[in-house]
Amino acid sequence: MLASIPPWEQTWDILEKIGLSYLLTAAIGWDREREARSTGIRTFPIVGMATCGFLLILGNQPDAAAQSRVLQGLVTGIGFIGGGAILKDGGTVHGTATAASIWNAGVIGSAVAMQRYEIAIVLTVLNLFALRALLPLKNWIDRRRDQENQQSQSR
Repeated sequence: MLASIPPWEQTWDILEKIGLSYLLTAAIGWDREREARSTGIRTFPIVGMATCGFLLILGNQPDAAAQSRVLQGLVTGIGFIGGGAILKDGGTVHGTATAASIWNAGVIGSAVAMQRYEIAIVLTVLNLFALRALLPLKNWIDRRRDQENQQSQSR
């Protein structure tokens, strides 16, 4: 049994990767939680670390087809989770940014597992930028659309 326990260095490397995945995706989850979204501070880090964990379990798989199947399964599964964040209310749809961010959390976890830290960090920063910095622009566009709809209905 003790022979199956990996060396401490390997265990520490795994903890670092899962921890980094958790932290990067928790930042996005925190933003979604602040916006009073139902999917937020708990879901995003779980998606990030679970995706990282799946790829760490796969390890340095020399079989590219096996890697591809695992990634395809992750993309599909995370898409299913993201689909649950999308809500339709009449002619309005809410939650698409949250759903896309959940998908991105999976990619962040994957990038960390594959030691592509630069990709994980860039994706986190750009995701937060899209959610925060572009929000005023989205709100302005929505107000303009609402005004145009009201004007066309009053005619």
